[in-house]
Amino acid sequence: MKNTLFLGFAFFLLWKYTKVRRIKRKKNNKMSTLLSISIAMLAGLMMTRLIKPLHLPDVTAYLVAGVLIGPYCLGALNIEGLGFTSAETVSRLTLISEVALGFIAFSIGNEFRLEELKHTGRQAVVVGIFQALVATLLVDLALVAIHFAMPDKLTVAQAITLGAIATATAPAATLMVVRQYKASGPVTNLLLPVVALDDAVGLIVFAISFGIARTLSSGSADLISILVNPMAEIVASLVLGAVMGWLLTQLEKLFNSNTNRLNMTIAFVFLTASLSMLEFEIGPITVGFSSLLVCMMLGTVFCNLCPLSEDLMGKADKWTSPLFALFFVISGAELELSVFTELAIVGIGVVYILFRSAGKIIGAYISTRATNCEPQVCKYLGITLLPQAGVALGMCITARQLGAEGDLIRNIILFSVLIYELFGPMATKWALTKAGDIKPMSDEVKNRREMKLANLAK
Repeated sequence: MKNTLFLGFAFFLLWKYTKVRRIKRKKNNKMSTLLSISIAMLAGLMMTRLIKPLHLPDVTAYLVAGVLIGPYCLGALNIEGLGFTSAETVSRLTLISEVALGFIAFSIGNEFRLEELKHTGRQAVVVGIFQALVATLLVDLALVAIHFAMPDKLTVAQAITLGAIATATAPAATLMVVRQYKASGPVTNLLLPVVALDDAVGLIVFAISFGIARTLSSGSADLISILVNPMAEIVASLVLGAVMGWLLTQLEKLFNSNTNRLNMTIAFVFLTASLSMLEFEIGPITVGFSSLLVCMMLGTVFCNLCPLSEDLMGKADKWTSPLFALFFVISGAELELSVFTELAIVGIGVVYILFRSAGKIIGAYISTRATNCEPQVCKYLGITLLPQAGVALGMCITARQLGAEGDLIRNIILFSVLIYELFGPMATKWALTKAGDIKPMSDEVKNRREMKLANLAK
């Protein structure tokens, strides 16, 4: 009896101790997450001040800050509070990235206003499709040539998969540069719809190319995964986004306060982003959703049906500014610097970058000339399409189905994303400035700003 009571008491103490440890662990995890968010925000903001004399876009500052506090730089010191100490610490914040991408896509969807598309709609469709296909073609040709020269370094399946990923353009970096410098003009008007269409084109090209690559690797063809599943994903994404956009417009009518309307808009972007994570099967067909396409469609329907959408979007932009900053710092921390240690990856990555860049620039130039765009659009649009990030990395997850071949694809894309994300925003700013879409600050505004700073110093 005494032994039973003793054992029971011992188990009670053990349970109590484990519970206390579990509560402490939960508190420590919460504190670590909040600390990581605050460090990321502060590091990004301070970096914008440090690189201000270089006149670089804020996006580049955020990305550099993320790399510096990431697990390969300051985080490697394992000092809590100095940076992200591991990749796991960064992965805890991926939900923020998902939400930020939803708002980015929603903002780009608002650029598809019917009255404006009457002027640029045909040009956007032609340019969006053609430049993506030219980029794929040039990368395919270059990498297949590498395969024949060095068959042990790169397979045909890897080459055509990388060619398909070359279609993707990062909407986030482009949108941030446009917003920061308040860019407006013919290049900007065409750029945002093209970037939005790029995602849909990329999904189709990638699905077909990856289906062929998987057939080459396994020796068995699967038409459902090559053709049916990607088309089902695109159609389902557009339908879901359209339904949510119509529903948001109807619910907005219930409120008279702009504050409540703004809250409703933000809630719907959260809801739509979460619904786009669903996936289900109908017989042999797998129906999934592209969060970018769904949220773009939400923004498109909303901006065309709701008469107050433009005013609400202006207010939403102020709310989402810190969210976007955090998104880019996290993106910088996620970049794996270890890819520089493998010479083969660096070499193939350089070829990928050069031929993808050439494809985007040449494809945009030919298609803009063919659709009678203005000279500055023909000359500079292709350069603004160079940034690449989230969509390409999402395609890499699918490419992992190729096994070891998929791991090489991922490392090459990580290398290219690192280069594109650091230099792409600078190239976009340069092109928009040369095209006249970014206006230099007038002397009057400069003097007014200097007077305000002088008064604050007093």
